Parts: sequence; C-alpha cells; structure tokens
Amino acid sequence: MIVSTWNVNSIRTRLPRCVAFLERHRPDVLCLQETKVPDGEFPVEAFEALGYRATLHGQRTYNGVAILSRAPAADPERGLAGGEGDEQARFLAVTVEGIRIASVYVPNGESPDSPKFAYKLDWLERLAAWLREKARPDQPLVVAGDFNVAPEDRDVHDPALWRGKVLFHPEEHRRLGSLLEWGLADLLRLRHPEEGIYTWWDYRMGAFHRGWGLRIDLLLGTDPVARRCADVLVDREERKPSGGEGKPSDHAPVLVRLE
Repeated sequence: MIVSTWNVNSIRTRLPRCVAFLERHRPDVLCLQETKVPDGEFPVEAFEALGYRATLHGQRTYNGVAILSRAPAADPERGLAGGEGDEQARFLAVTVEGIRIASVYVPNGESPDSPKFAYKLDWLERLAAWLREKARPDQPLVVAGDFNVAPEDRDVHDPALWRGKVLFHPEEHRRLGSLLEWGLADLLRLRHPEEGIYTWWDYRMGAFHRGWGLRIDLLLGTDPVARRCADVLVDREERKPSGGEGKPSDHAPVLVRLE
C-alpha cells in the first residue's frame, strides 16, 4: 500500500500535475492540502477517471484538504473539536483498508509575534487532543500533510538562519514533540537518517536550485504502520518547472510504501 501527501497550492492550478503524479506513482491514497476550492468546485471527475474516490473538506480561496483513495473511504471526519467559530478547512480523516488516515494542513503562523502564531500552536494542541480522544497508538493510523514545522536541524538547509523563526521555532517543536510522544513515528526517518531531504522551497531567490529547503511535509504513523514502512520517497521532480504541466507547487509530494 502506498500513502502519499502533497500540498498542491491550488488543485485547479496544479490539476495537470496531480493527474500526471497519480498516473506515474499510482498511490493507493493521496492526501492533499491547500486545495483552495469549495467542495462543489473540486475536479472530482478528473480523479474518478483514474479510479480514485474523493473525500473533501474544502474552502474557497484558502486552505482546503482532500483525500483521494482507490478503495472506499469510510467514516469521514471534518475539522477538529475545540475551535469554536473556526471555519478554516484544515483537517480531514477517513479509514481506508483498515488504516485511519488524516490529511492535515497546519497553519503557517506568519511570525512568532503574530496572532496567527498563537492560532497555530492552539491548532497543534487540538490535533494532539484529537489523538488522545479519537485514536490509539496500537491501532493503524497515518497523520499526513503540511505541518509547517521542520522537526530537526537536519531538516533545514541553514538551521542557524531559521532557528526561532516560524517553521522552526521551539514552541512549534514542543507541539510536534507531543504528537510523537503520544505514539507517532516520523516515517521518513525510519528509513532515511541523512541530512538534506527537503519538501518545501520558497518560490523566491532561486531557493529550489540553491538547495535552500525545509522538510515540513510529514507522514507520521503509529507502531502498526511503522512496522510496515518499507520506504519513503520525496518526489523532487514535481517541484521542478515543466512547460507541459505548468508552474509547480512550492511543495514536493511525499510517499510511503507499506508492506
């Protein structure tokens, strides 16, 4: 089974790339973030033609998460508890072939002195509360998506430059650490301990070509999933410009192969 995640930064803009990605890799599940469309405008037909079902939690212009699956997806859950009045579409969970799978789009936070940063920290605490209330570490679970947090120094091209800033802040690390302490493993690190593996590169300053990246798109899994983890791949090809498929997202997709 292959489970993948990708912040597409607008599904309408990136539709040709997303179709080509599915045709090339044929993942069983693709978790999407930043779809930026309400559910009624999601291009469901394009994915049905490839044999995928779409479970949606969209929002016009901003945010939006979706899960595409080849097998039926059961028990959809949209949004996190505890955010009264929070209409941002950032969380979606379904069960596919016995594995609970969540697609998450963690808030960016803007800057440590911004109210948006406090919202980000609260959102991560709500995600931790969801784990405690709705999941168990001994049951199969994958939490996949754009976490907007680079976990460690080896996940950042220049840790000294980024330390204390949004995406690499101690308070973000504490919240991410609580998810791991609950019982989630960073699946990529089970197979690839090396530095220099990134999933996001700024559009500006030629960051991709200079290797100025961060690994902020993660696949986290409970022990039953971790024991099945055969390999994890970051598809950097999808971050490269391509005339036929248009401008790339600033994120690369990540895939885990479970045996």
